Amino acid sequence: MALTDWNIVSRSMTGRRFSTGVTVASVAVAVALMTLLLSMKASGRAAFERGTGNAQMLITREPSALSSVLNSMFYADAPGAPIPWADYLSLQESYPFAWAIPTQLGDSFRGLPVMSTTTEFFTAFQPAPNEPFGIAEGRLFGAPFEVVVGAEAAERANLRLGDVINLFHGAPRQQGTHEHDEFDYTVVGILEFSGSPHDRALFTDLDSAWVLHAHDRRIATMGDDVVTTVDDLIEVDRQITGVYASLGARTAALTQILSALRRDPDWTVAQPADTVRGLFAIVSSVDQILVAMAGAVLISSGVSIMLALYNSMEQRRRQVAVLRVLGASRWRVFNLVLTESAAIGLMGGAVGVLGGIVLGTVVSGVLESRLGLVVRPSLPLDGYLGMVLATIALAMVAGVAPAVLAYRTAVVKHLRPIG
Repeated sequence: MALTDWNIVSRSMTGRRFSTGVTVASVAVAVALMTLLLSMKASGRAAFERGTGNAQMLITREPSALSSVLNSMFYADAPGAPIPWADYLSLQESYPFAWAIPTQLGDSFRGLPVMSTTTEFFTAFQPAPNEPFGIAEGRLFGAPFEVVVGAEAAERANLRLGDVINLFHGAPRQQGTHEHDEFDYTVVGILEFSGSPHDRALFTDLDSAWVLHAHDRRIATMGDDVVTTVDDLIEVDRQITGVYASLGARTAALTQILSALRRDPDWTVAQPADTVRGLFAIVSSVDQILVAMAGAVLISSGVSIMLALYNSMEQRRRQVAVLRVLGASRWRVFNLVLTESAAIGLMGGAVGVLGGIVLGTVVSGVLESRLGLVVRPSLPLDGYLGMVLATIALAMVAGVAPAVLAYRTAVVKHLRPIG
């Protein structure tokens, strides 16, 4: 077999399997960390921006604007402060909203949030500006105990049109959650994928949710055999948890209305897009620190490549001298070492990028299950390719010192008989 440059490099690497494996692993860990951080940073901001849509205001009774947005738009948890229906009607009459959509959260299905609202949620609110909801199959709910399912929720729960399901009274991970198997809901529609947190929710009308709540109230006083319908609802049953609102084209009045609402201690008012930008302004400094730390780890892995190859060259000077006697020039020896360092960088970069993608999938699942945030970490294809190429370049820079050592190897001195 011809003694090509690649044969020489591959034999050198396989002859030091443990050292090569450890060096590749250190590079891969650094690249995986950098890939994860960069992909999470880009996709996290995009996911949050798509969730707020065209709602100019989110009105709740939560303790803060941030908790309002996270709970009522990103389904992080069930809002804890209900709003009586009469208060919503008074709010709607007091301000010139183009639309003010009532929402009620607190029920669930197989760990997925259920939002009770009106059909205006699908026609007026848009999950991303100028990108309205679309119906992939079926229709919107038009009567009590009909449910429309988000694209991701349908996939995760394996729901199809016509399926009959029972909801749970209570949010996921909430104490006291129990199934209402006496009320059958029928799936009448499945939404198109929107790339927003709303993809993982189920939607039904307000009367249905109120009946579930009223049923628990009536069981406590009348026993388990009670039958509850919409006609049995009383004022205490009719509650919501938030209002998505917009002034439409009348944006000039937005500042005035926001000021008036914020002066009222009964309301917490958030501007969803501004709240998300504020959140990322706080987080951005942490992002920079994490990226800098990942960069430091990547540089340290470059140092480990240099040390591994340098130590290897110290032990292989006799082999280098033999190559020189067989006709290899100094520059060929120099390039062999750089090729070996580039190969280590290529393997570490490729494994690291794949590891970063796997880690991103794991982190995404944790965020979704624990916080209800839908983040799909990803970079453009050229971003992943650039990460691998940058790792190869760093590895080659790290290989310069060992290559110079090999270049300067004295043939006569290192071919002397041993002993």
